[in-house]
Amino acid sequence: MQFGIFTVGDVTTDPTTGHTPTEAERIKAMVAIAKKAEEVGLDVFATGEHHNPPFVPSSPTTMLGYIAAQTERIILSTSTTLITTNDPVKIAEDFAMLQHLADGRVDLMLGRGNTGPVYPWFGQDIRQGIPLAVENYGLLHRLWREDVVNWEGKFRTPLQSFTATPRPLDGVAPFVWHGSIRSPEIAEQAAYYGDGFFANHIFWPKEHFKRLVDLYRRRYEHYGHGSADQAIVGLGGQLFISKNSQDAVRQFRPYFDNAPVYGHGPSLEEFTEQTPLTVGSPQEVIDKTLTFRETFGDYQRQLFLVDHAGLPLKSVLEQLDLLGEEVVPVLRRELDALRPAHVPDGPTHGALVAARSGGETAAVRP
Repeated sequence: MQFGIFTVGDVTTDPTTGHTPTEAERIKAMVAIAKKAEEVGLDVFATGEHHNPPFVPSSPTTMLGYIAAQTERIILSTSTTLITTNDPVKIAEDFAMLQHLADGRVDLMLGRGNTGPVYPWFGQDIRQGIPLAVENYGLLHRLWREDVVNWEGKFRTPLQSFTATPRPLDGVAPFVWHGSIRSPEIAEQAAYYGDGFFANHIFWPKEHFKRLVDLYRRRYEHYGHGSADQAIVGLGGQLFISKNSQDAVRQFRPYFDNAPVYGHGPSLEEFTEQTPLTVGSPQEVIDKTLTFRETFGDYQRQLFLVDHAGLPLKSVLEQLDLLGEEVVPVLRRELDALRPAHVPDGPTHGALVAARSGGETAAVRP
């Protein structure tokens, strides 16, 4: 089981102090958070991709390459890479380059994005979001697996005898997660290719996301990649931890109430009841996270959002200490003990290379 954090990279005023970080401060804070995640024993750091204020991570591979040079073990990923508005050729080459720089500690999550205006900014039509995702990934998948590609589609110029460079490290493409919060077509796409499916269920009730995950599992089995319970599932989460729940609620409430996405909407109590958000003690975080398996089945990757809504870096680093020292070791032990032997562990480059050589399921545990 893999545990990690993801960031959306928002620049938000701290409602308790009035301080708004500069873009430079926020970018440097994200780097510090990634390094701290490795230090406390987490497995994954993922960054979003946005091209509009108040967000700063417009170039994920630049940031991840910088972090790769300062870390040794942690998997570097995205949450998400925009498959609709990025050129598949550029994605193929950028992430292959990152693979080499990071010695394979790379995967990525593909998504359509949640900002409508980004489509025309990059010359695309939001009404074509699903067809763009399907066609662009079809090309990306081939670019990583075929040395010479001849291709023609609807949304970009044809390719003739094209070779993406560099080639993927060890001849193995980065593992791909397809992220979606509402589109069954994306769950179907993930299942068709035998890729991972990531349900970032941080805003809506779990029942909505269970339908998507169940669909993905059924179709994964239908396409012959393995049994439904062997499908590769990732889940989002959100937390704020303190030694006791009263302090956690008191400290986090002003950030929640003024958060750009859900502030001035449902109460903190309503939101924690209806979504995976946990605000409380380490044991409360453990108890609630363990219920995810009851809803979604055995899964491979759990990412938490910890650094948004204006939370200062000092507070985020304290959260990571508690997460790494008191929460994740218990979750890892409990969930790994419950997972049947035939259900794969989280994907790694080493496992993918071994699977190619041995013809086994890509993420199977050793």
